Amino acid sequence: MSTKLDLNVLRDAVAGTAAALRCVTEYQPVGGPGDKVFPPTYAKGEYAEETRMIDGEAINCVLLDSVQSQANRHELALLEAHRSGRAWLPLILTRFDDDKLLKRFIVTSLDAPHRVADAIFRDSLLDGVIFRQSEHGRLLNTADVRNATGLFGLNPTALIFGIWDSTGPRGGLGAKFQRALVSEIIGYGAIAGVKTSSRIDPTGIKTIPQPLYKRAVESDQHPDWTLEVGTAKLDKKQPVLYNRSKSGKGNPGTPSKANHSNVTPTIAAGGFTITKAVQTTVLSLVALRRLRFPLKGAADSDQAIDIAARTALAALAIAAATLAREEGADLRSRCQLFPTEAFGWELMATPGQPPQTFTLTGDEAVILLNTAIESAKAAKLPWEGEIELKPSSELLELVRRSQQLARTDDLEIS
Repeated sequence: MSTKLDLNVLRDAVAGTAAALRCVTEYQPVGGPGDKVFPPTYAKGEYAEETRMIDGEAINCVLLDSVQSQANRHELALLEAHRSGRAWLPLILTRFDDDKLLKRFIVTSLDAPHRVADAIFRDSLLDGVIFRQSEHGRLLNTADVRNATGLFGLNPTALIFGIWDSTGPRGGLGAKFQRALVSEIIGYGAIAGVKTSSRIDPTGIKTIPQPLYKRAVESDQHPDWTLEVGTAKLDKKQPVLYNRSKSGKGNPGTPSKANHSNVTPTIAAGGFTITKAVQTTVLSLVALRRLRFPLKGAADSDQAIDIAARTALAALAIAAATLAREEGADLRSRCQLFPTEAFGWELMATPGQPPQTFTLTGDEAVILLNTAIESAKAAKLPWEGEIELKPSSELLELVRRSQQLARTDDLEIS
């Protein structure tokens, strides 16, 4: 029988000897059993296929969402909770908001690839000082499992999803914390399929004897190609054939290189049918117990304070996983899954005994998180607000030039 996961249960689990909390959920494609799903592709367009031993049987499986991708989804769910005011989380952000930029944006420690240790923050300024030279930034220099207090207050999700400060002043010896929360989605019984592609041009444009040339001068009244040699760009006195399409199909100068004309129907490997998809999320309580949180530069920590910090981290991880699950599993184009069972958490506490089961909604997870945060604050643990950085002039110029180059690449036809 399932009961509600509350703060007392979570604190007892963290303070005791329980190994982990896990949430295992089965899915089917939203189109129903037998509907094709498209996993992520990796180098050379390959899928991550492997054979797994499941209940004593070798099952062909395919990765539908990796540990890294799941972590990103969890962090974005927390970021949305923060932005909506449901939970107040420590947040480092660099605001790229300058008239020189073609596109303005913000990067936070909940969406930066390396969290607070990312090079974006390293090369930004806090009150006119390079971040890693500031009081907050220097906390990373001494962070380790025996003293995670500063990182807890600055970027607690780094203690859940892992961090390696390899680009900081200590290089490979920089702060390193393992993942405590691990999640992935696997397709079981995976059978590879095929995909087709084609295009019928509604204008009826066909390949004509006259080639298309790259236009010499950009114009607001004309496309960037021309049929007239007199307005074509020259290279060694020869008109340059148009070639917007970078694929190896078709010849330069043909209408297809300007994305006009029909596309011949093709068939290629693509997508899978599966018997089911399974999302497995595990929060290691053992990993959290390795973390210590001394206050005021003390050589050792207090057990009660350690438990308060670890409980807050556990609540943060559970909220991330629960909120992300409630957002749904629309992983990418043609890979949307729907759960066939309710979400539930299991506490792996006593070897040889069935796990305790708990229910938890997104709203309940947020309440649990906020209660755990208040308990951590009451224990005098740090919990920063938003810390806004400005990109250094060098970083801003690097971004500006990169945006300009990207725009030029879009316009430039090789």
